[in-house]
Amino acid sequence: MRHIHPRAAILISLILCDLLGLNLALAGSYWLLYEREIAHTFKQPDLAQHAAISLLLLNPISLALFGVNRLYSLKRGTSRVDEAYTIFVTVTIIALVASLIASLVGLRFTTTNLLVAWLSAVVLIIALRNLQREVVYRLRQRGFDRARTLIVGSGPLGQMIARTLQQAPHLGYDIQGFLSEDEPIGTQHHGVPVLGRPRDIRRVVQTLQISEVLVCLRGLDANLVLELVAACEDLPVAIKIYPDTFQIITNNEISLGDLGGLPLMSIKSSPLDLRWNRALKRAIDLVGASVGLILLSPLMLLLAILIKLDSEGPAFFIQERVGLNGKPFYMIKFRSMRPDAERIARWTTANDGRRTRLGEFMRPRSLDELPQLINVLLGDMSLVGPRPEQPLFVEQFRQQIPHYMRRHKEKAGMTGWAQVNGLRGDTSIEERVRYDLYYVENWSVLFDIKIIVRQLFSLFRKGVNAH
Repeated sequence: MRHIHPRAAILISLILCDLLGLNLALAGSYWLLYEREIAHTFKQPDLAQHAAISLLLLNPISLALFGVNRLYSLKRGTSRVDEAYTIFVTVTIIALVASLIASLVGLRFTTTNLLVAWLSAVVLIIALRNLQREVVYRLRQRGFDRARTLIVGSGPLGQMIARTLQQAPHLGYDIQGFLSEDEPIGTQHHGVPVLGRPRDIRRVVQTLQISEVLVCLRGLDANLVLELVAACEDLPVAIKIYPDTFQIITNNEISLGDLGGLPLMSIKSSPLDLRWNRALKRAIDLVGASVGLILLSPLMLLLAILIKLDSEGPAFFIQERVGLNGKPFYMIKFRSMRPDAERIARWTTANDGRRTRLGEFMRPRSLDELPQLINVLLGDMSLVGPRPEQPLFVEQFRQQIPHYMRRHKEKAGMTGWAQVNGLRGDTSIEERVRYDLYYVENWSVLFDIKIIVRQLFSLFRKGVNAH
């Protein structure tokens, strides 16, 4: 008997999780609200028939809605926050459909019944899917559902992708090698060899049975992409393109319109250029900072005392940084280095010898950043945004990196899209800028929530590249 394909097994398990969560929520809500009536009044012979018809109609409709909302798109790195939001929206639609079906078949229900079933379904489906995801992650680390992967481009971008995938074994990528136009065959980066030139892609894909190709090149040539796709069009391989550093800006900054029939191109504004969005983000900052200061005040007091006991010097470190529209402000942190640290060096590195013993514990977990809740409350910073740099480095980076100052269109943040993706400490400034600009151009409340949730999870584990 042939074994079931890993991707099919994952899909089937997802469908079972959704059906289990949905039907448990429906059955549970009826049982809780109508337990006595089920035993007495609800003994009509047609009740079971009506319930069966309702489920017979609702289950396939629900699966179709989940499919339409791409909840069965088997991505290896799905955001849990995005998925939870999509589940919430989908189950809301399903609840409305369920009430309509129940009315048509004559099945009794109440508003309370509907609300309990709706909320229960959201919670159960999210919980079951997260449980399924953890099982899949553990199985992938043992060899299940591995994707043999080839990276086109062995430069800094390709190496960053390889390093990121190696640090995330739960995603199930087995990197077989690079294709490079510049480096000799056999050259290795992070233990991954250069196997040939981009023109050799068909041979390498067939020989190594590659299932995914990641194109990671600077200044990507559209003709090259078409050649790569054409070379593999009849092979069972997926080709994915990692966008160039500033390609995301080009894709987002121009929109088409017309003026009295005349075509016009205009520069798109970022979402936070709208006053309503700025007011909404500020409201979230005020609530988040206030709640954070109240809940974390015992921890912050403890850290301040421990800093004083651990080494000489003040508990807090205050430094000038550059914020919204390039204006300077004074950022507050817990001191995690020796008092004379700035006289020795201005840039932090891995295993920085200037850190105190307590600083070695705080910095990887971002605990030294907690006093910045005060900056958020004062309006100098936001909970989420590009991380602020010192004026000296801002002046340096603006001359070296195109579009660098665009990241200052928004308030600096306690954490940001770059930081939760591991780009912090002594990492590529160019890559950080790319992530910062993506955030500025694609801001939404959901995006902020996703970043905050990922940052909160990092408090319970050692952060990546945090020095």
